[in-house]
Amino acid sequence: MQSVTDWHLVRLFRERVSQYRDRIAIKYQQGRSWKTINWQQFGHRVDALACALLREGIGVQEKVAIFARNMPDWTIADLAILSCRAVTVPLYPTSTTGQAQYILNDAEARILFVGEQEQFDKAESLLSGTSVLEKIVVLDPGVDIRNCPQAVYLKDFIGCATTTAFRDLLTARFESSDMDDLVTLIYTSGTTGEPKGVMLDYRNFGTALRLHDQRLLLTEADVSLCFLPLSHVFERAWTFYVMYRGATNAYIRDPAAVREALASVRPTVMCAVPRFYEKIHSAIMARVEQATPFRKRLFRWALATGERYFQRQQSGRWMTPGLRLTHAIADKLVFQKLRVLVGGRVRFFPCAGARLADDINLFFQVIGLNIKYGYGLTETTATVSCYGDAIALGSIGKPLPEVDIRIGADNEIQVRGGTVMRGYYRKPEATREAFIDGWFRTGDAGYIDDQGNLVMTERIKELMKTSGGKYVAPQVVEGTIVRDHFVEQVAIIADARKFVSALIVPAYEALEEYARSMGVKFESRMDLIRDQSIQALFQQRLESLQKELPRFEKVKKFTLLPREFSLDLGEMTPTLKLRRKVIMERFGKEIEAMYT
Repeated sequence: MQSVTDWHLVRLFRERVSQYRDRIAIKYQQGRSWKTINWQQFGHRVDALACALLREGIGVQEKVAIFARNMPDWTIADLAILSCRAVTVPLYPTSTTGQAQYILNDAEARILFVGEQEQFDKAESLLSGTSVLEKIVVLDPGVDIRNCPQAVYLKDFIGCATTTAFRDLLTARFESSDMDDLVTLIYTSGTTGEPKGVMLDYRNFGTALRLHDQRLLLTEADVSLCFLPLSHVFERAWTFYVMYRGATNAYIRDPAAVREALASVRPTVMCAVPRFYEKIHSAIMARVEQATPFRKRLFRWALATGERYFQRQQSGRWMTPGLRLTHAIADKLVFQKLRVLVGGRVRFFPCAGARLADDINLFFQVIGLNIKYGYGLTETTATVSCYGDAIALGSIGKPLPEVDIRIGADNEIQVRGGTVMRGYYRKPEATREAFIDGWFRTGDAGYIDDQGNLVMTERIKELMKTSGGKYVAPQVVEGTIVRDHFVEQVAIIADARKFVSALIVPAYEALEEYARSMGVKFESRMDLIRDQSIQALFQQRLESLQKELPRFEKVKKFTLLPREFSLDLGEMTPTLKLRRKVIMERFGKEIEAMYT
């Protein structure tokens, strides 16, 4: 039986380096080709950078920050920091200068790793605005550091740091490591108020790895595509799991390039958020709408066949020879071609971060894309619950083993277990408020069904109450509307209002293509969204989308916006959640016009 310390992240990493040596650990794109790093090279780079950090005098549990898009050097820097018994503080690559300044000051990070020019420019402007930042280490050699005396390229920073003295110190740090050491401070997005640094330690991550082994089967033969930001707990914890299992991680910097990467990497596993599947589903359905009558009938027949097959499979009922045959035909003619859109060799795709509509979930399960839908938070080291072999539509799966869930006041989901955070960094009051009787309060409402599956109903803090006293869960309504391929973003307004209204950002590429096909003349986005036929199109689609919603939840009026909600303007968090208060203030005139 393994001891607790066997689950220490740095120990696990060193074991894999020794075990796999020449096997591929990392893939990454350079120009149009894909390069590889084997486990031995991976280990050497981590050790070299760790020695360089020790040369800089990095202390035990000192905070070191990373401000970059996904790249191998992100993880190399992360593991080098941890190898020194220091603490990694990730910043979202899209963070504003103000957000970065707050985190660096709060964490007191004197060394900052940056990725590309955008991050360097913001970091450079902070050198005089932070009391602690001393050095910027630039990961991308193509960045212009403009002779900044506090900036240094990664290669030069490492230099000749791997002397015997620093290697001995590195070994001593590792041998003195403790499961109670902090691994990371992950600052929550802060939809209201200032961000809070979530303290996660080695015990949290070790427990998460061990429990995932009891729910998932990941092997050294798997290839994972790393495209969600590593600054988020979901992709970061998953990357640690991929590393621990000896699988290959393929990094892409630009999330917008995921489509091309799927075709070239052909991953067997990949983390994604529901919006990823909503967009694929929307694109597929739009293409079906344009198909010939025969292809439409074939598509619908295949889906109906696949649904019958899936339901029998999940209920454990006997599969008739006829259904096996027709399903094989449907798979050959339709489903295989759809799976090619995500590389064609998927084993399973973990999915979390927001609500995934049941019909979209079912669609992908039917075509043979095994989505492991789940639920978790930064404060719980990601996963609280997720699907296993059984798929219970309408739920977010069963809790992981050893993760306890109870339903508290206001139907709040409360969690207890080894994956729950230590607390918020330097915020004792916020930490006290986050717990009740030793249980972490998620702020999400839900229940546990008769089969032991967790079902989330709404976000408690975001519930809106109409002037008629009806409660509206904005995520449910927004999730319903954003599935349309003409909709990119939506914000619901209902609090203290007579009815529900919406600010809608169209998916302009799809909308402009439609407008041209229909002969709609426009010279700007404003021309387009003011056109009566476009307004009628959205009205018609809203009515169709909202058929299943209760009358009081349906959007009665809407306003189309000429631009997206902006991260830079503070309308969204770095995790792309809506900052509703800012949006209500920024678009106050448009909102009032819908109610007068």
